[in-house]
Amino acid sequence: MAESTTLLKSLGVHIDPEALRLALTHRSYAYENDGIATNERLEFLGDSVLGLSVTDHLYRTFTDLSEGDLAKLRAALVSTRALARIARTLELGPHIRLGEGELRTGGADKDSILADTMEALIGAAYLSTNIETARQLVLRLVTPLLSDKEAMTAGKDWKTTIQELAAAQELGEISYVIADSGPDHKKSFTATLTIDGATYGTGSGSSKKEAEREAARTTVEQLTGGDGEADILTLVLDRYEPGKV
Repeated sequence: MAESTTLLKSLGVHIDPEALRLALTHRSYAYENDGIATNERLEFLGDSVLGLSVTDHLYRTFTDLSEGDLAKLRAALVSTRALARIARTLELGPHIRLGEGELRTGGADKDSILADTMEALIGAAYLSTNIETARQLVLRLVTPLLSDKEAMTAGKDWKTTIQELAAAQELGEISYVIADSGPDHKKSFTATLTIDGATYGTGSGSSKKEAEREAARTTVEQLTGGDGEADILTLVLDRYEPGKV
């Protein structure tokens, strides 16, 4: 796969050609090509390598953090959004083998497909080399996010945060009012968050989930005076030493 030479150079690790081809094969491509093997098993393997590598690094680096705070950091670093961000930096999208339907709908830039393929590549690197080489690959890809505030808060679970905040302040029950617009194949959604009937933040996105998440984020900012991001995900940025792996 000569077209993937630049991808391997960006990854900085050896991956056997067949393992690489498999890691880049999405199920939509396999379905349209006589049911050839997909990257889903490699994705399963890579997810475990990713999780162990990140967990070990956080445990050794942030020795004074609680289990709960370490879990929040890990969730941010291995989230779909974080992995998709890494994939875009590597310009991974054009290398993924997709079916015609996914190609037509922009599958090469979908967060879920990019993130799953990143995990498959990590799994392929592990099989082609060893656990230490795969661990170093994970840390080269993931730890720079610890110095990136935007990346660290991109995957934040704002809906859980606003639930906890509303409960702590005894504000009442949360609900979302959803509106949509645009043609069926390209709808956009707007969510308005209400608490005990009172209107708070609004948000928009290409899905109901994304719109609700944005509405929750703006509501957190309203209720905290803009300090809603001042939690463990951002406080670590002042302490982390870039390049420490």
